[in-house]
Amino acid sequence: MRVLHLIGIGAGDRDQVTVQAVKAMNTVDVFFVIDKGNPKQGLVDVRTEILAEHVTREHRVVEIEDPPRDRTPADYGNAVDDWHARRAARISDAIAAEPEDAVGAILVWGDPSLYDSTIRVIERILALGRVGFDYDVIPGVTSVSALAAQHRIVLNRVGEAVHVTTGRNLRDHGLPEGVDAAVVMLDSDCSFTALPEWDIWWGANLGTADAREVAGRVADVVDEIERVRAEVKSRAGWVMDTYLVRRSRLS
Repeated sequence: MRVLHLIGIGAGDRDQVTVQAVKAMNTVDVFFVIDKGNPKQGLVDVRTEILAEHVTREHRVVEIEDPPRDRTPADYGNAVDDWHARRAARISDAIAAEPEDAVGAILVWGDPSLYDSTIRVIERILALGRVGFDYDVIPGVTSVSALAAQHRIVLNRVGEAVHVTTGRNLRDHGLPEGVDAAVVMLDSDCSFTALPEWDIWWGANLGTADAREVAGRVADVVDEIERVRAEVKSRAGWVMDTYLVRRSRLS
């Protein structure tokens, strides 16, 4: 394969796909799509809709079954490394099956630079030396940007920083000392409940038809968020949640 594009496609809204991404997609012969199984079929469907909306040239779609992943490992880092290795092997096989002069692409949810493994996996494939190709990265609208736009907020107060982390890190380690604002991604445990006096701007499945948002003081809206989160998962089969928590000036 001559070149592989890693294309950020935003948080699900077809109108948030950038002009740069559309131009790149219209040079592609084959799109590789990671199939995560029936519960997350909606993620594949959105990619299919984006291709139908924006790609006018003939192309093929190759679905690659995502290898199973241990969701409750004793060693999270090693478990993820093993998962990435198995995913890299499957993508490498798919790329190797394509003509050497083909142009390929992987459509990346959100942006490839933020809590996404695609760049790491591609670098692992190249390090194996089985297949060779050039690749580039095209940025996309992140769920963080979509969250801020939906709530009409600025993530940081004037002159202040914003910490970016995961629900797992918040649950296991809390926030570092001195952090007054944090963006948290993928929090199935609703770990923000440890910050009852803080303010929260929460969103789930942003950019899709199932998107929902809640905002308020954590102690006041925790029950609503947990209820809405359960409703979104029941309806869509999956949940990608992102939120901003900020220490209240009154706390």
